[in-house]
Amino acid sequence: MVEYDIQRCTRRCHATGRELAPGEAVYSVLVETGGNITRQDYAADAWQGPPEDALGWWKGAIADASSKRVHWAPNDVMLHYFEQLDGNPAKEDVRYVLALLLVRRRIVRVESTEKDAAGNETLVVYSPRNEVEYRVKVAMPTAEREATIQAELSELLHGGERGA
Repeated sequence: MVEYDIQRCTRRCHATGRELAPGEAVYSVLVETGGNITRQDYAADAWQGPPEDALGWWKGAIADASSKRVHWAPNDVMLHYFEQLDGNPAKEDVRYVLALLLVRRRIVRVESTEKDAAGNETLVVYSPRNEVEYRVKVAMPTAEREATIQAELSELLHGGERGA
C-alpha cells in the first residue's frame, strides 16, 4: 500500500525560510514529488506563481495558533485532488471519504449508487461546477485507517482564511 507522508504547515515560507506570522497572507500549493504529495506555503512577498507541477494552489492567511475554526482549501482545489486520486487502488478509501466531504460541502451531489454482479457498490456523484459525473468505489476505511485518512486530508486541505 502506498502511504503519503504529508507534514503540517511549518509556518515558514518555502522560498525564504522566514517564519510566517498569524494573519499574514500566504499562498499554499500542493505538489507531487516522487510519488508524494506535499504542501508548500509561501509568504505573499515571495510568491512568484504556482510551480508548473502544482496539483492546486490557493491564497489564505496564517491562522492564529489559538484559533479553533477550521478553514478548508478552496472547493476547486479539493475537487482537483479528488480527481487526482481516481485510479489509485491504494487510495480508494481516501477518495471515498473525500467524496463524502465534497457531498457534505455541496461541491458534488449524490446521483445514485450502483452494485455490480459481485456486490461491489459504487457511489455516483455529480459536480455542477464542472458538469462531470464521477464513480467512486464505496471503500469504507478500517478503524485503523480512519485516523490516518483524517490526518492526511486535514494536513493537505486545511487552508487559511477563505476569500483572502
